[in-house]
Amino acid sequence: MLKVNFFATLRYITGGKTVEIDLDHGCTAKDVLNAIIVQYPALKKELINEDGRLLGHVHFFINGRDIQFTESDLETCIELGDIINVFPAVGGG
Repeated sequence: MLKVNFFATLRYITGGKTVEIDLDHGCTAKDVLNAIIVQYPALKKELINEDGRLLGHVHFFINGRDIQFTESDLETCIELGDIINVFPAVGGG
């Protein structure tokens, strides 16, 4: 089981800060994203575009590093014990 933390408006959809996703050791960020959407279908429009890519304003962190700044992007491997955080765009003024 992997734990995924959600922030801001995404918590309203998941019903809380942390959810557990049933995936095996060695899965990818894309596997986690797909499992999240299966468990919470309403997140699909909040997280990905029609091509299955993360929306530009969504930040998917693995151990504090945003995957959009890694070479592997959604193919980044996830290990048991990794800390996964998902942030939507947050505006303020």
